[in-house]
Amino acid sequence: MENRGIDDMFDFRRFPKDAVLLLLLLIYSPVGICLMLIRIFLGVHVFLVSCALPESFVRSFIVRVMCSVLGMHVRQKNPRSRDRNTKLYLCNHVTEFDHNIINLLTPCHTPQLEGSTGFVCWARGFMEINSASGQEAVGESLQRYCSTRGTPPLLLFPEEDTTNGRAGLLKFSSWPFSLTDSIQPVALRVTRPLIALGTPESSWLTELLWTFFVPCTVYHVSWLPSVSRQDGESMQEFANKVQELLAGELGLVSTKITKGDKAEHVKRKRRTVPQTSTGVRPGSMGLGFMVQSLGTEDHRVAKMAQQVKDVLPHVPLNVIAMDLAKTNCVDTTITNLLENKEESPMEATGTSAFGCSSNSVYSSGPAPTIKPAAKCFGRSPTDRHLSLQERKEALYNFARRRYIEKHGLEEEEH
Repeated sequence: MENRGIDDMFDFRRFPKDAVLLLLLLIYSPVGICLMLIRIFLGVHVFLVSCALPESFVRSFIVRVMCSVLGMHVRQKNPRSRDRNTKLYLCNHVTEFDHNIINLLTPCHTPQLEGSTGFVCWARGFMEINSASGQEAVGESLQRYCSTRGTPPLLLFPEEDTTNGRAGLLKFSSWPFSLTDSIQPVALRVTRPLIALGTPESSWLTELLWTFFVPCTVYHVSWLPSVSRQDGESMQEFANKVQELLAGELGLVSTKITKGDKAEHVKRKRRTVPQTSTGVRPGSMGLGFMVQSLGTEDHRVAKMAQQVKDVLPHVPLNVIAMDLAKTNCVDTTITNLLENKEESPMEATGTSAFGCSSNSVYSSGPAPTIKPAAKCFGRSPTDRHLSLQERKEALYNFARRRYIEKHGLEEEEH
């Protein structure tokens, strides 16, 4: 997956980037909101009907038709390939409702391996098991379930997490393949107009509301022939073989990216702060761009940075912001930046204490030269303090004169 990258496997933004699609979504929004409210009302009735009717073909047909009204359309391919004797279905994972869709086509149970338990687990159509005892105990419990006659097949998702279903498959976990020697692969492709199928950190309830909002979400289910584990074939080799079969059916790439890799990538995306693009001088960035790039908590720092920028116009804003993040004080930051400048050698004439040359952006008019108040570092704290105060006073006077010249003000008006 090196040529595509992990970013292609997940949608981190809900809305499209294309301006035309955004306009269509804006026009559709009033209709979508009304449709969502109506479908919420109808969804309660679908839930009650599914609870009241016993498990049968009639129930599956009625619920499937009602789900189509809710915008969840199901299409299946090669239904005759479904093996009635297989006790384990393995499917790729795209949305939070994949198990409900497969259950509309054939009775099956999906265990809840993590997340809410109790009523929420039952209402979402999961089979509740005691997952707190560890994966080994869960595997033994599911293995006994598969060996019991008369029970519906299990439906598991060896990816263990969702993708957008367009780029590649997560690496299949090997433990589901230890439950039985024969499994039925199920390939699932999901399409939806206008918005993404889901984002990594959204809840199942949020995804349900977006499903009600869009005109429709189409689930394409394809049944592949049953696959059995060969003699001498390890569980992971068996898992890799099935992963390749599903990837080939869906036209995707079989990757080695795991559920844990996805979680780490989501954390990095959340912590990433927009950086200055390559080739752009940091000093040319305006305060407006900086404020947009930072979070709400950092707006105050950006305003303080502009205050420092007024006094030290040659210092880049990103350098000022980094120092303010440490000091949280305008005066201290100005002092630090001045002391850093004075560490470098500076001529007595021709260059001001700001380090601005004749090519500076402020060189259009005559600028006063500010000389250091002390030519050497003070021996006592009192000398250093007086020297610092004189430098700061000179800097403030210089900034004041530049402001008056820039705005064409009179000396007495400011």
